[in-house]
Amino acid sequence: MGAAAGGAEEDGMSEKLIGVKQAWAKAGRLLTGKADEGYEARLPPGQRLVTNWPVLDLGVQPDVPTASWRLEVDGAVTTPMTLDWAAFMALPQVEDVSDIHCVTQWSRYDNRWQGVSTATILNAVQPLPRAAHVILHGFDGYTTNVSLDLFAEADCLLAHSHDGAPLSREHGGPVRAIIPRYYFWKSAKWLKRIEFVAEDAPGFWEVRGYHNVGDPWLEQRYS
Repeated sequence: MGAAAGGAEEDGMSEKLIGVKQAWAKAGRLLTGKADEGYEARLPPGQRLVTNWPVLDLGVQPDVPTASWRLEVDGAVTTPMTLDWAAFMALPQVEDVSDIHCVTQWSRYDNRWQGVSTATILNAVQPLPRAAHVILHGFDGYTTNVSLDLFAEADCLLAHSHDGAPLSREHGGPVRAIIPRYYFWKSAKWLKRIEFVAEDAPGFWEVRGYHNVGDPWLEQRYS
């Protein structure tokens, strides 16, 4: 499933697949009960290592050319902003290597991301004291929620490239969030908006039985 599958454009989605994933959550499918292994293990409990990059979505892959792409950053911030592609690429660029852990039980090591760190975004908009959560919105209508503290971690970024190549449409290009310490559904594809809020607002999968936090090492697959 990763970050990608879902959104408000449900007319174009597979209700059957959504139902399957909700049934997984209800049944606790894939749970191993080995969450006490902790962070010392690189591969979280219940995961299997892959070398390819599986594509999982529900039939919606927005085609967003960089010429028309815009990112809104707003909500409980001092200085809301809207970035077009040129402004986004003019921000300080970073590279980070991290692992992917998808809730559908696969993990991929050593992904090399290029993009803009979340720290750069935070410095630009200056969240207000009441801001405690971040809601990530995709062009497909998908949303997912993370705490502000998590969003601010040093390995989080807004990625436009993967392993030296522009991020493909199927993997969430032109820009997706990368929240590497949590299950990959938290790393929203086709990023359109970053909204800072005081009150938590569970997203597409979180309201369909998936865990509100999603820590792979604690095996927080489902609520």
